[in-house]
This record gives sequence, structure tokens and C-alpha cells, in this order.
Amino acid sequence: MGELTEDIHVVIITGMSGAGKTVAVQSFEDLGFYCVDNLPPALIPTFIELIENSGGKMNKVALVIDLRGREFFDHLFEAVDHLRLKSNLSTHILFLDAKDDVLVQRYKETRRSHPLAAEETPLEGINQEREILEDLKGRARQIIDTSELKPKQLRERIIQFFSGPEKDAFSVNIMSFGYKYGLPIDADLVFDVRFLPNPHYIESLKPKTGLEEEVSSYVLKWAETKEFTEKLLDMLNYMLPQYKREGKSQLIIAIGCTGGKHRSVTLAEHVADYFAGEYATHKSHRDIEKGKE
Repeated sequence: MGELTEDIHVVIITGMSGAGKTVAVQSFEDLGFYCVDNLPPALIPTFIELIENSGGKMNKVALVIDLRGREFFDHLFEAVDHLRLKSNLSTHILFLDAKDDVLVQRYKETRRSHPLAAEETPLEGINQEREILEDLKGRARQIIDTSELKPKQLRERIIQFFSGPEKDAFSVNIMSFGYKYGLPIDADLVFDVRFLPNPHYIESLKPKTGLEEEVSSYVLKWAETKEFTEKLLDMLNYMLPQYKREGKSQLIIAIGCTGGKHRSVTLAEHVADYFAGEYATHKSHRDIEKGKE
């Protein structure tokens, strides 16, 4: 997250029901945050005043806010705006999301009903919830898509973002993915490299990945790859400082090819290595272990 120059760090954890808020709050507890579950937004300013008067005993707070309705979130927006006026506070919203089919499956596995659709199908409740949470998601500083994440991986992602002063104030997360498995819903920028020569059609390269030198050399040797890479890096060299100046704490750049195994992996690695010396850079390959490209 970056060095916390403010006295108190407040993280509001929210998002889709079933997207992993329980794992998230456990992760914040492990990081030493004082965590409160389901605090009514109208009480947030009063609660923070108590924290401020604690004499520095609690300077990291995580508040879990679950769906209760539109009016409920109107109060939340008012509370967040109030907190952001305080010079001694650093306030961030963490929004957890997941694809509809993943959320439906999680409800089926737990045999729970959706809080907005106790008598209806989970998907109907999910659709209502997305509509209500749309504005809140737009205000979030961090959005994490948990569709493909195991609990351990979600913990690692949260620790990466919020572990403390040793982290840089702005991080760049570069991921590869396969279009055949869907767009990553937490990406800020998405680049399609399916137009580049495809190693999938080379028998010796087909079973390999972009992490291996034979594949990356094949992808990077073409004139169109070199031209695209030059233009992409030039654009990102311009854009990243603008995002950082705007106050964004992390940027997720997604690079996609057909299956997320060859071209996108190669380019994601290349871009991540290029910016590693300038920004806190993290790379991941969402679909590298899935079927053939």
C-alpha cells in the first residue's frame, strides 16, 4: 500500500456477497489491524473518534461493510467523505468481486441463500447486488477479483497491498490471461496480443509456456512484436506517472492472448521486467496452467 504517513490507516472491506470478505478480514487481523464486522456506516465517524482518542494504541483499522440496501450505502459514502477530510487518516475502500457463475457455485456449495433473494435464485440476488454496489465499486482504491483465487492466494494478495511501510506508494500489477477464459474483471488496462504470431502452431513450442526461453524468443523476434512492444512501453511510460500522480495506489495491467499460455505470458514478463526498476512491480499468469492455447 505504501508508507503510511497518516496516524491512522482505515480500510473499508466490501464487495459482492460470497467474494471472500471473511478471508479478507482474517488476513487483516493477521496484519495487526483492529477489525470490526458489520459496523453501521452511520456509526463510522463516532467509532473513528474513539480510535483517535485511543492514544495511538489502534492505528490500523479494517471495517467490513455488507450489503443492506441503497440507503445503507448513502450513509457509507457520507462517512467516507467525512473521514477523507481528516488529515490524520488514510482511508481506502477494498472491493472484492467475482464472476457471477463463480458466486452462484459458491452459494450452491455452502447451501446459503443470497441476502437479497432468500426466496429466489442466487443469480437474481447477485444481479440486484451488482446494481446497488456499482457506485461503491467505482470509489474503490483496490478491486480484487477472487474468481480464480484460493483463500491462500487472496491472503497473499491482501498482504501484498497492505503489509506496511516497506511497500511503495504505487504498485504495478501485470497479469497475463486467456480470452477463452474471460476478461479479468479487476483489470484497469487490457491489451489484446492475439494478432501476434502464435507459438501454439509450432509443435515443439505448443506444450511450453511463455516462461520458457524458446517460447519467449519466438514471440519477441517478430517485427510486429517489436513494434507493438515499443509502442506499448512508450504509452505506459506516459500513463503510469499520471495514475501515480492522480493518487492511485495500484494499477492492474492485463495482457491477453487466446489461451493465456504463450504470447500474453511472454509480453507480461517483458513489461514487468521493464518497469521493475522504477515501480513496485508484481506479475501473475492467471491461465497458464489451464488447457491448451
